[in-house]
Amino acid sequence: MSTAGGTAGYVARWGPPSVSPPAAAFARAAVARCGDLDRERAKNLLWAAGKLADHGIALGLQAEPAVLLHPSVIERFAAHSPGLSPSARRTLRTNLRFVARRVVPALRVPDAPLGRERAKPPYSQAEIAGFLALAAAQPTAGRRMHATALICLGAGAGLTGADLRAARGTDIVSRSGGVVAVVRGGRAPRPVPVLTGYHDRLLEAAQYAGDRLICGGRDPSRRNVTCPLVSRLAGAAALTGLPAFLPAAGITCCQRLGDITAGLDPGCEEQAAALPGSRAR
Repeated sequence: MSTAGGTAGYVARWGPPSVSPPAAAFARAAVARCGDLDRERAKNLLWAAGKLADHGIALGLQAEPAVLLHPSVIERFAAHSPGLSPSARRTLRTNLRFVARRVVPALRVPDAPLGRERAKPPYSQAEIAGFLALAAAQPTAGRRMHATALICLGAGAGLTGADLRAARGTDIVSRSGGVVAVVRGGRAPRPVPVLTGYHDRLLEAAQYAGDRLICGGRDPSRRNVTCPLVSRLAGAAALTGLPAFLPAAGITCCQRLGDITAGLDPGCEEQAAALPGSRAR
């Protein structure tokens, strides 16, 4: 069966339980008129058209292309439909405009601004130093190297998502006096320069990994490869108890700790309550 034929069959059968039967019928009829599509593209268009149809039917609109694919209906759905993130609104509007241009080409969809998320502030140098120190304190060489590589590739090269999960030790290359992380797969294969301060640590992690995944895991297509690694780091910090801190501070017994704190200025309770990890008493 050809790809086009397979997609046509998928469109004709589409009808998830999260979309009402009338909305699914509208989506199938609309997407069937959009020409040759691959299955993933057809799935996205069907979902957008089905959500639009459910929204319009709930408002009392007729499930017809000239009505539901009208610019004002698409804009109202994209801007005011509840329970959608800003990125989901932009994606749905783009897909619905695509369908409208092919099904009702006489209608023109005007532009209207939609909200965008603001970029989060970057980590400070002190925070990065703390992450690297936490990585260096891991109990095994594998954890130390994987955590270090994760920090160096994220903060030092800006890699995220599939590019970060698929990176191998052999993808870290010394070139022209610098270090480059070679992204070989994904949507944008490219060499990415690494900031100078991360070179030594990243090269050490790359040598340890060899041809294996530098951040750990076995399958780069598996999602959330880095989440267990990060959770282990956070867990290691959170589970460090008082007995681990006493020897590091040169205190041999809890009584001695009590003698030290008894002579300290108790300070302000409001200031103490504002400290990280403090609880209201």
